[in-house]
Amino acid sequence: MPGAHVKTGSVAGRRKTAGIGPVRGIAEELRAQNERFAAAVENMSHGLCMFDADERMIICNHNYLDIFSLDAKVVKPGIPFFDILQHSVDIGIASQSASELYAIRKPYIDGAKASTYEEVLSDGRIIVISHRPIAVGGWVSIYEDVTEERRAEAELKEQHRRFDAALANMSQGLLMYSAAGRLIVRNQRFLDLCNAKASDFALGMTHRQMLDKLIRLGIFAPVEIDVEVGKTKASLDAGQSHSSYRELVDGRTLFVLRRPLTDGGWVATFEDVTERRRAEERMTHLAHHDTLTNLPNRSMFRDRLDQALGEAKPLAILSLDLDRFKAVNDTFGHPAGDWLLQCVAKRLQHSVRSSKDVVARFGGDEFAIIQFGIGSVADAEKLAKRIVEIVGKPYRDKGREMHVGVSLGIALYPGDGHDADTLLTNADMALYRGKSEGRNVYRFFEPGMDALMRERRALEAELEAALSRREFELDFQPILDIGSGRIVGAEALMRWRSPSRGLVSPENFIAVAEETGLIVQLGDWALRKACNVAANWPPDMRMAVNVSAAQIKNGGFARSVIAALAFSGLPANRLELEITETVMMDESDAVLKTLSQLRGLGVRIALDDFGTGYSSLGYLRRFPVDKIKIDRSFTSDLDKRDTAAIVRTVIGLGAELGITVTAEGVETEAQLDMLRKAGCGEAQGYLIGMPAKAAEVNRLLRAQALLRQSG
Repeated sequence: MPGAHVKTGSVAGRRKTAGIGPVRGIAEELRAQNERFAAAVENMSHGLCMFDADERMIICNHNYLDIFSLDAKVVKPGIPFFDILQHSVDIGIASQSASELYAIRKPYIDGAKASTYEEVLSDGRIIVISHRPIAVGGWVSIYEDVTEERRAEAELKEQHRRFDAALANMSQGLLMYSAAGRLIVRNQRFLDLCNAKASDFALGMTHRQMLDKLIRLGIFAPVEIDVEVGKTKASLDAGQSHSSYRELVDGRTLFVLRRPLTDGGWVATFEDVTERRRAEERMTHLAHHDTLTNLPNRSMFRDRLDQALGEAKPLAILSLDLDRFKAVNDTFGHPAGDWLLQCVAKRLQHSVRSSKDVVARFGGDEFAIIQFGIGSVADAEKLAKRIVEIVGKPYRDKGREMHVGVSLGIALYPGDGHDADTLLTNADMALYRGKSEGRNVYRFFEPGMDALMRERRALEAELEAALSRREFELDFQPILDIGSGRIVGAEALMRWRSPSRGLVSPENFIAVAEETGLIVQLGDWALRKACNVAANWPPDMRMAVNVSAAQIKNGGFARSVIAALAFSGLPANRLELEITETVMMDESDAVLKTLSQLRGLGVRIALDDFGTGYSSLGYLRRFPVDKIKIDRSFTSDLDKRDTAAIVRTVIGLGAELGITVTAEGVETEAQLDMLRKAGCGEAQGYLIGMPAKAAEVNRLLRAQALLRQSG
């Protein structure tokens, strides 16, 4: 036991002093002191070992033996210091040889001076040894196992290193305040976000001082410091986080989040959310605006209208629809159509006079306007007239000129309705009324217009069902070769025989078919039907079929023509495709490729309604056609000198270019005679023949053949 290692005097000495009072008392006192010393040594928290001048152990405690795992039977008083070192080597606790260990300690022993050093044992433990010399020779050593302490220090140091690394590499700025409200941590990212120096924000500053400094340095936009400090304190005192957006003078935005800590302090993080806020604003903008024109969309328009109606002040709702936009979009292509819509949007914005007025795009070529502050119907009428004039001016892009008009329907609040749905519906009704009466007009809502709207919708529904019910049929109007007086062809004209409406004129349903897209299917049907009829005619008879821009823009149009010719057996050179100027206006590769492909097969291309457009001569130069048809509006005015001169010029142009010229709308002998003298090649109109069924045309052709034979 460790107590046996503490010397308390010899037995002989005790016997000699027996019976001697004073000596006995001294001995007893000495024994008591030794026991107290032994108890003190044994109860030390550290290891202790004392050596005499001969380097022999005098005493040691149990902690010393435990620290080095020494055997108490070996390490006893009197054992040389070197032997203790050797014993530690023998039992494998020392990490060096006895000689190496002794060499390390020898200078301290010989120097007889206090010192402290460390020894690392073979199991990795760290022992701090305090060497203290004794005045009479020898020394005493105190041994402390600091392994756990060092590990804790290392862990704490590592934690500090990690904390510093985390602070240094945070994407957010960070400030930490103590329970006393003083700044105790500030990372570099915070300084970078503020473009500031460490000296600008010294540790120990309060939240109020920080805000004041940030504003005075021109970093934060001015705020009410007392209010901000109060809000933060109230939230933290309640144990709740507090967040806010902080606007910087340079235009950036920081998101600041303040969170309470368990020790009574709090931490604030700063994140640059400038781009995120801008992205959110862009997303919000996109959700409420049309991406093409950047005008408010239907959703935002409705919100603004609901808000305006809540103010109960007079206003006007204008519903707008472009005229001829589909034709332009079909012929010039969607990129040109998009460009045109952007131009229209700008013109509409310039048309309104009040900055409060709302111009919106609902989609396609549909627009709407809220006109605020109207005093009378005249105010809305002035705006409508201004829009018709401004939007109707030509649009020039890449050397091309496009023309569209605009139709408007107008509903007034409160006279035409008290809620958004009613006003919008009534404005639409007025719009459709205007479009049914003509283009480029405006109409105010009137009671009873809903009947017209229902009629339009019913027409669309019946038209869609009519094709599958086979309610369409073709009539054919003869075409006369003026020189020979023979019928050389006919134009196929579509008719709709509705069970409920009777015979419907093309003027009443073709425009609707084009707007609904049904014209593609109708056109394909008419093409197949006409080719089948013409296949039974004499071999010198041609069939003319009208083709819309939408059909040619359809990617499968060329295949449809080839299929119709193949199934009917009609030679390609007996088919004429009559196209309007809106088709020729399109210079896209797709349209030119389609027309060139068909013309290469022998199909003839005729330019219909020649002279009614804006630059027909330019189209003849860019794309040669086989025939031009003089519009009936010129034929009817042949008795006028100016019109007659124009017609003669067109006929002469055709002769120069080798293009057949056909005059439409010939109704009198005088007109036919004038055309004959001018050298016109063909004529078509009521004088030549009324549109008739295929059977009637067949009878006409047989009669013509008999006349030729008899002649």
